[in-house]
Amino acid sequence: MREAMSPEVKAALEQCRWMIKKGSKSFSLAAKLFDPETRDAAFFLYGWCRYCDDQIDEAGKTENQEELAKRVKALKENTTAAFSFAPQREPVFVALQYIVHRYGIPAHYALELIEGMAMDARGTRYGTLKELLLYCYRVAGTVGLMMSHVMGLRDESALKHAADLGIGMQLTNIARDITEDAAMGRIYMPLSWLQEAQIPVAEIAAREHREKLAMLSLRLLREADRYYRSGDLGLWHLSFRSACAVSAARQVYSEIGSLLLRKGARAWDQRTYVMGPLKIWVVLRGVLRLLRSVPGRLWRPWSPAPLRMVWKYSNVQ
Repeated sequence: MREAMSPEVKAALEQCRWMIKKGSKSFSLAAKLFDPETRDAAFFLYGWCRYCDDQIDEAGKTENQEELAKRVKALKENTTAAFSFAPQREPVFVALQYIVHRYGIPAHYALELIEGMAMDARGTRYGTLKELLLYCYRVAGTVGLMMSHVMGLRDESALKHAADLGIGMQLTNIARDITEDAAMGRIYMPLSWLQEAQIPVAEIAAREHREKLAMLSLRLLREADRYYRSGDLGLWHLSFRSACAVSAARQVYSEIGSLLLRKGARAWDQRTYVMGPLKIWVVLRGVLRLLRSVPGRLWRPWSPAPLRMVWKYSNVQ
C-alpha cells in the first residue's frame, strides 16, 4: 500500500516529474515500467540529482574555484541535512528527505555523487582507466546503488551489479560525447590511452584523429560491456517490474554503444540517439530478455532483503 504524502512532498513530486520530462525522455520512458510507488521515488531521486548537477554546472561555467567550492559545500550541507529530520524547504531536498528515510538510503552515496559532479566542474582529467572508474562510480554507480534501496534487492550482494550497471552507462555516455565534452574542456578518455594512440589532448576532437579515436571508443565500450554483463546479473534480485524498467534502460544505453561502433570514425559527426521505432523495439527487447526468468521467479517469489552494506569504490573491479 502506498504511503500518504504530505502536501509538501506532493508538490515536490510534481516538480520532479516536470524535471524528468524536460531532461530525460529515455529515463522517463523506462520509468513507466516501474510500479507507481517506485516510479515516484525514481522521480524524486532524479529531481535531486538534476538540481545538484545544475548548481555545480553553473559554478563550473564561471571557472571560479571559490564559487565552485562554496556551492559544493552548500550542496553537501543541505544534502546531509536532508538525511537528518531537519525540516526542508527546497522541493528537491523535501523529495530527497522523503525517499532516504522511507528506503534507508545511506548518505555516503549522495555525498559521493556530489563529489563526482564537482570533479566535472573542476575539469578533472584521468590518467588511467582506474581513475576514470572512480569518477563513473561517483556520478552513476551511486545512482544505481540508491535506486537499489528504492527497488529492493533479494540479496545485498547484488549491490555490486547495481553499481556496475551505472558505471557501464556512464562509460557509454563518455564514448558518445567525446567531442562535445572536449569543446567544454572536459576530457574523460584516460590520458595514458591518448598517449598510446598519439592523440594530443588538445586535439582530441580533431578530424584527423577520428580513426584513432574510434579505436579508443571501441576499447571504452568493451569496458562498458563488461560492466553491463555484471549489471544483468543483478536483474534476478529485483522484482519483475523493476527488473523490466532497469533492463529497458540498460538496453537503450547499450544500443547507443552499438550505434557508435557501427558509425566508426563518423560517430561524432552528430550526437547519437536511440529514437522512434528503434527505441520502442529496444525497450521491448529489454523486457523480452527477462521472460526466461519467469519460471524461476514463480518458483522463488521475490521479496526484498535488508541492505546494510555500503558499496564503496574500493569494491569496484
